Amino acid sequence: MVEPIREHTYSLAAYLESVKEEDIREDQDVQRLAGQWDAGMINELIYTVFTGDYILPIIMGEEDREAGTTQLWLVDGVQRTSSFMLFRYGNYKITSSIKKSLIEYQVKQVNTHGGFVRDSEENFVYETKTLDLKGQTFSSLPKELQRAFDNFQIKTVVHQHCTMERISELVCRYNNHKSMNPSQTAFTYVYKYARKIRSITNHSFFKDCGSFSEKDRLNGIYERVVCETIMSMFHLNNWQKQGKKMGDYLNENASNKEFDILEDELNRITAVVTDQYSDFFTSKDAFVWLTLFHDFLGYGLPDRKFTEFLDAFRGGLHSKVVSECDNDTFEILNRNRATKDKKVVVKKLEILTILLKNYFHFDEKEEIEADKNQSVPEFITAQTGRDIDGEDIEFYEEILSDLTLNVDNDTELLNPENHLSLLALTAYSCHNYIDLDDWIVDYFKRNSTYIKNQKENYIYMLRDLTFYLKEKE
Repeated sequence: MVEPIREHTYSLAAYLESVKEEDIREDQDVQRLAGQWDAGMINELIYTVFTGDYILPIIMGEEDREAGTTQLWLVDGVQRTSSFMLFRYGNYKITSSIKKSLIEYQVKQVNTHGGFVRDSEENFVYETKTLDLKGQTFSSLPKELQRAFDNFQIKTVVHQHCTMERISELVCRYNNHKSMNPSQTAFTYVYKYARKIRSITNHSFFKDCGSFSEKDRLNGIYERVVCETIMSMFHLNNWQKQGKKMGDYLNENASNKEFDILEDELNRITAVVTDQYSDFFTSKDAFVWLTLFHDFLGYGLPDRKFTEFLDAFRGGLHSKVVSECDNDTFEILNRNRATKDKKVVVKKLEILTILLKNYFHFDEKEEIEADKNQSVPEFITAQTGRDIDGEDIEFYEEILSDLTLNVDNDTELLNPENHLSLLALTAYSCHNYIDLDDWIVDYFKRNSTYIKNQKENYIYMLRDLTFYLKEKE
């Protein structure tokens, strides 16, 4: 049953005080950031207050919390609220671009002795004055207009007994119009992970390593980059070009572990990449390079080596052809206007991966052959550091067989070529008393392919397991 809405009217002063005290909060999970309006829009809003014209009600959601407490969240009205706050407390000055700026107001008439004039019935006598709002701040206004601003009546509509997910849905519904740009609208579709994403956008990477502007932050570009990165790192086969579809897909298929991995890798890349590489980490290409770094970590090289590759790429690899059958280079693909098409994204990553492996002289075929030439006990010993014999292998095989009963048995992950890394991880779990039952089901849902190099695949799965256990704790 849909709960009835509640209407409440505040004086503007009381409303803004409630916002300052966070009795009413502006930072709901999927809500776009305050400060989106330009001076012209703020001017008109303030003018409307002084003329007493109609302002649409502020819409809020009331979240039910533990012990019978509630929290009010702004659903529609963040920009109006932040504009009011800027004028009332932020010394905002009405600019000369305001279309209509003259307002009339009444003051008590004063006589030559400085006293108030009264009529024959001892009522105050008022006179009408005119003020030009251009160049005015709140503190420069006459006290009559300051009082009029504070006493202006703000109507609010409250959706009662909401969950945070319900409030996110309301934000999506009420802001499904021109007031949100495509990136901001797409963000409302990934509301399950919105708080996690918003937290990641506060990472120093965006300021210290990338070429992102304050306008990008306000316009939701940070959030879009995070979503694109999660998509290309973990769900490339299901890449969605359209922002809403990407948000909707991640809402249903992403996991907290994936965002934890991204956050950890942002810490690592920030430690080695300085602002001299900001031309790589742009709003257009950051997700590509972060995905490459994610794959690079599987090679076991020191993190700082990644910057050597960036230097080499800038020095000429960007225009290098990697296939005799295809003349495309990364540079050519990056000039394509459709850079977010799936085939372009996949091909760019393929080219970068080949360039990376060639630069570090990593021959995948040789590594795979080396894996094949090792016996199963030798491989597992090399990865886990434990001496393994044939009897141990039988034990691990039994456990792995039981573990895979509850997963999709048609997946590529169960191909014979991927058995070695799965067996090694099973051995690792046995020696460290780790239960893989839940993790392996979750992992198989999130992954459909594997790294052919079994050592790399083992490292990749081990890293995933580590984050899974960290989140569970």
